[in-house]
Amino acid sequence: MARQQETPHRKPEHDGDPPELSAPEAAETALDEIAKLTGRDTVGATSVEPTDDGWRVEIEVVEERRIPSTSDLMALYQVDLDLGGELLAYRRTQRYARGRSGLGNGAS
Repeated sequence: MARQQETPHRKPEHDGDPPELSAPEAAETALDEIAKLTGRDTVGATSVEPTDDGWRVEIEVVEERRIPSTSDLMALYQVDLDLGGELLAYRRTQRYARGRSGLGNGAS
């Protein structure tokens, strides 16, 4: 008997209902999507919050590596996912040097 394979980021569907992600699954899915879309290294999720139709996740990304690494150019991306984990939208919200304190002062 063939066993149905589940994707690692989604819960199985039941009776036609869309699969619903947990917060950790939404963060992992968003990390994977941003890495694929930008081709850049992701550092991690900095926030995960539910929305009316899914999840909004903020991802920290290394935009440009520099020497020393404390001067790497970093970015924050906002990712919107639906309840099934499909990407709805993404955008870069901030850019800043890794060693710089006060994210609000970074270049956009």
